[in-house]
Amino acid sequence: MMIVESDKAEYSKCRKLLNEQGQLEAIAVVEKINPGRIFVDNSNQPTSGLIWLGNNDGFIFFGNEQNEGFNNELNHFIDNVIIPEAKKVQLKWFEGIGNHEKWDNIIAKVFEHRKLGSWNQWVYTLQQGNYKGQSEPIIDQGYKVIKISNTLLKNSDYSIKNIEFLQSKIVEFWSSMDTFLNKGMGYCIIYQNEVVSTCFSGFVVGNVHCIDIETLEAHQGKKLAQKLAHSFVKDCLRNNIVPYWDCMEMNKSSVAVAENIGFERVFNYVGYEFLLE
Repeated sequence: MMIVESDKAEYSKCRKLLNEQGQLEAIAVVEKINPGRIFVDNSNQPTSGLIWLGNNDGFIFFGNEQNEGFNNELNHFIDNVIIPEAKKVQLKWFEGIGNHEKWDNIIAKVFEHRKLGSWNQWVYTLQQGNYKGQSEPIIDQGYKVIKISNTLLKNSDYSIKNIEFLQSKIVEFWSSMDTFLNKGMGYCIIYQNEVVSTCFSGFVVGNVHCIDIETLEAHQGKKLAQKLAHSFVKDCLRNNIVPYWDCMEMNKSSVAVAENIGFERVFNYVGYEFLLE
């Protein structure tokens, strides 16, 4: 059997194979909201597949985990299809995730001969009544919170010196800035005409927005990410949007920000990684 790439027109055939309580990213790609590629056992009637997230942040296995034809083909497929494609985008690690936990043992077994590492990932959401506004930090003078807009991204007056930082982050997740402005939203912090921290919708499904957050190294430790997370969450709650936060269990600062704001953990999953070489 061959693992084949699914055509975008066929993505909808994969929708019923997804775990409704699984990763938001998987649904976002299958519903063609966010970019990604899908590889399946059979493009007409898929039963098992692999989603390569468009932002190169992982590969999600979905569907029937007991599909021996698919599982036996995976190593050959990774060596001959994924590795050459990954080289083109300078992707060094394969990060594999099961869309439901029955995939975990299968992933571990299929790739046991590769130097396989694993980690725990925690997923949080924040419901209307649980927001803790009193934990919002006061940030140093000179730092200014701004909502991401078309005007900011166009930067036609060249007032922001490093606008490419924000633009390139958005197009990692979205097919274009316009799609992001239509479907997502976000905030950033400007300091001395530079974007130093960002917080925006990375993936979106319905009214659920998955948060991507980053602060430039020189400005870390000043509670900027926490400040932006509050701005983002308040906007979500005003507009009936559910904020969704996905982070590594070992990323203590990220876990702390989420929990201090009132996010509650809804599920965990395991990620597996090996070097693509």
